[in-house]
Amino acid sequence: MRREREAAELFAALYPRLAGWVRRLVDDDETAHEVASEAFTRLWARWTSVNEPRGFLYVTAANLVRDHWRALERERGAVRRATNEAVVRPPERQPDPSVRLLVQSLPERLRVPILLHYYADMPVREVAARTGRREGTVKADLHAARELLRAHLRRSVDHAV
Repeated sequence: MRREREAAELFAALYPRLAGWVRRLVDDDETAHEVASEAFTRLWARWTSVNEPRGFLYVTAANLVRDHWRALERERGAVRRATNEAVVRPPERQPDPSVRLLVQSLPERLRVPILLHYYADMPVREVAARTGRREGTVKADLHAARELLRAHLRRSVDHAV
């Protein structure tokens, strides 16, 4: 009974914020609620072995979002291939400078700290604890990720002009 009460309190406290965070990443309410619910389901399955439920939820949600993005990219690729086969000459494709897609394109070692620090509002110390890295490494990864994003955005702007 105590376990259920603690889980219900945690859900009430964290679900709205987690779902909102995911919503900003996937740009879809339904998918955001599915991801947040799945993260809580996975937490519930491991309830007795998880020391930091909040961190577990955000890392799990980040992984589920990454899987969602991969599925979308596979779908886009299939649509692109089908369109290319049907059209003699495909239209010129402009680079997509959306930050969400740029973050998605980062290597996982850079993407996870960006998601946790900037999207989940976790301080560097907490990101380090959640990822098992040193604070200096997390800071370096955040810097490297920002530089990659900055360079990509510059290229996108230069090509658009």
